Amino acid sequence: MAITAGMVKELRERSGAGMMDCKNALAETNGDIDKAIEYLREKGLAKAAKKAGRIAAEGLVAVCESEDGKTAALVEVNSETDFVAKNDLFKEFVAEVAKQALQTNALDVESFKAEAWALDPSKTVEEVLNEKIAVIGENLSIRRFEKVVADNGAVVSYIHGGGRIGVLVEVVVDGADAAVVECAKNLAMQVAAIAPKYVSSDEIPEEYKESEKNILTQQAMNENPDKPANIIEKMIIGRLNKQLKEICLLEQAYVKDGDLTVAKYLEQVSKEAGKKVSVKRFVRFETGEGIEKKEENFAEEVAKQMGM
Repeated sequence: MAITAGMVKELRERSGAGMMDCKNALAETNGDIDKAIEYLREKGLAKAAKKAGRIAAEGLVAVCESEDGKTAALVEVNSETDFVAKNDLFKEFVAEVAKQALQTNALDVESFKAEAWALDPSKTVEEVLNEKIAVIGENLSIRRFEKVVADNGAVVSYIHGGGRIGVLVEVVVDGADAAVVECAKNLAMQVAAIAPKYVSSDEIPEEYKESEKNILTQQAMNENPDKPANIIEKMIIGRLNKQLKEICLLEQAYVKDGDLTVAKYLEQVSKEAGKKVSVKRFVRFETGEGIEKKEENFAEEVAKQMGM
């Protein structure tokens, strides 16, 4: 069967694959477009497997919120280079993954990738991911997601740096009006900027406290080798308390008013609103955190993108 330009155009629009790939797929499947799409998907999976060993440490975080403000999802999708992270096709895919995460009941990434893709239930999330890898030409990874459902209150999101950092904050309140939502947004900005680990000191595991105490004790002994142990013990109490406050949201200095702690700011908002506003939890994703990146210079990255 003769392969026409119109057939190639249609397949390219439907699959997003390159022109020559589409032409070859049609030739292999005797002009059957549906079979050609399957052929491209299979090819895409093969390409994805070859790219899977590459480090994907760039990318974006994105959020999707329900209209009632009760549910929100935060996702991180990684790419190999910052170039792709700024690509409109990649951005669109990340936004779609966030929408998928808002609807999912999956508890981990593997289960999430195995479920049907909401925009096309004939495919799984992983199959769509592999199609994007084939089209974009880089290893991509859905690294993590978190879905937060507010039982009594609201979930508010904040994205910083065009998708570099994403935050969800769940507040507990009887009726989330505009003032409460603004408060939660301010707290989300605080979490993005200062990166606390816990809401309050009550959440800090005892083993973490003990580990930090041991480190501070050793530091103090190295700095003051002539001081007795009981004096060292008194010295580190203040240091430990200060350090623990820095990692707890409620005990941090409020970034918009350094005279207040976050806890005092919440008290202020609660008084003005006439109802108690408290923070139940927060989630903070920073793109690529904890991933060991391969060092490359800018010229090499450009050359890679240009296929040089």
